[in-house]
Amino acid sequence: MRTFGTQGPVNPKENYVVSRTEEIADFVDRVKKGKYIVLFAPRQTGKTTLFRAAMDALIVESYFPIQLNFELYVDCSVSDFYISFSKRFREEIEGVFKKRGATPSEALCQFLDNTEITNQVTMMEFFKQLVHLLSDHSNSQKIVLIIDEFDAIPPDAVRGFLHSLRYIYLDHSRIRCPYSVGIVGVKNITQLNYDRSISPFNIQDEFHLPNFTQGQVQELLEQYTDEVGQAFAPEVITAIYKQTAGQPFLVNRCSQILTEELDIPKHETITMAYFLKAHRQLLRERNTNVEHMLTNIRRDRRFESLLMRIASYERGLPFSPDNDMMNELAIYGVIAESTDGMCEIVNPIYQHRILQAFKPAFNGLEMEYFSEENGDDFIDYLTPEGVIQMEALLNNFQDFIARVGFRILQIPDTPQEYVGQHLLYTYLDHFVHVIGANMFLEVQTGRGRMDLLITYNQRKYIVETKIWEGDRYYQAGKAQLAAYLKLEGAREGYYVVFDHRNNPTPRVETETIDGLTIRSYVIPVVQQQPSSI
Repeated sequence: MRTFGTQGPVNPKENYVVSRTEEIADFVDRVKKGKYIVLFAPRQTGKTTLFRAAMDALIVESYFPIQLNFELYVDCSVSDFYISFSKRFREEIEGVFKKRGATPSEALCQFLDNTEITNQVTMMEFFKQLVHLLSDHSNSQKIVLIIDEFDAIPPDAVRGFLHSLRYIYLDHSRIRCPYSVGIVGVKNITQLNYDRSISPFNIQDEFHLPNFTQGQVQELLEQYTDEVGQAFAPEVITAIYKQTAGQPFLVNRCSQILTEELDIPKHETITMAYFLKAHRQLLRERNTNVEHMLTNIRRDRRFESLLMRIASYERGLPFSPDNDMMNELAIYGVIAESTDGMCEIVNPIYQHRILQAFKPAFNGLEMEYFSEENGDDFIDYLTPEGVIQMEALLNNFQDFIARVGFRILQIPDTPQEYVGQHLLYTYLDHFVHVIGANMFLEVQTGRGRMDLLITYNQRKYIVETKIWEGDRYYQAGKAQLAAYLKLEGAREGYYVVFDHRNNPTPRVETETIDGLTIRSYVIPVVQQQPSSI
């Protein structure tokens, strides 16, 4: 039986695989046109799987696909790089002949035995002679060179290697070899420190590999159902897509938890109750994908302010590929440019883990959550029938902010601008942990609003939180929340807005919008510690 793959490239014989028919056809079409293609994307997005499938399609046609991986060259000298490059190129040539059930000519074998590649010049001469020797083998002279993990190439080898490729691409006096090149990596070209004005990539053809669509997520899960007989409830398929935004690793990992780790009887449908368990595990485990993401966002302390600004302000932050911080976070797969040109965090799971990563382990105010009159136990906000008294819970939070006053400014390592949202998130996270509920983010646009969805005892409780950006945005937020409540089938929602102005006016109001109850809070946040004089 096949499985959902989360360790390296997936294999159709061992794993369930999204076909990516259109993307593969697009890639192959560019190869046939002789393009020099670049594909730079975050790790675990399916790059290697895609180009391996493309190579399999090319090998049955009149192309000679050579597949290399530069990962092992990260600490090599230039000379060692070219020696190994030469050896592995020969092995790949022999491998292609073997797959085709053919034998290389004696002349080709002698050439491979007697030729050494020691630098970019000898590499170019090698290609020039190779194409003529391969032309004796029917129409196999169109070499396609695909290089995975290209950004691991030794820095001192980058300029010469790319100079040679550019020269080959622009030389029309002979049959081009390689006919097409695909360069695959994580870092983009601008991070490889070469003179772009003379690189082959001023004629590059950029290939964008998107996340899975909802239809592709369904296709992946249906392969499991067809093979095992166990179905996913439609709402589970939708939830997996919404929470992962189709990120390939996260889709497969969530599916892996559901089908292999929760011990769900195979005759049972995988329902939302099971999804919530899998989702809770995803929000707490340290898998390789999350580890990479968290390591990357901690590289620069300024990333926290940028990410929190994206998450907190509905007006948004224009995306600029020329901004070093934005560009770096996009390369890491943490943010992306939305359809309206603004920055957005790519999926709710990442946003949840980002908030957890930046949340202080101890803010020093936990003992202030409850007043002396109200007791000191979150269980007090749960009725004997298992209903969360959300209004009372948030009333207490509002009182808590007022009680602690300027002390919120003393919370370590938290930007003052976002301290209110940090505290609300921590407060509710503590509450759901105590009662055994689930809480996760429902990010509609990836920016400007955090819809916190709490599920407990088969009921949903929705809290939307924002930063004050003016009355127009405040009123619009209520209508947005009402629309979201309808989508989720909830009858009431809670709207918490933090006001950082110098003279804020607190508000608490309950309104009926489109037949739904909206309880709104505008909570002032202290801006500075009062003078001791």
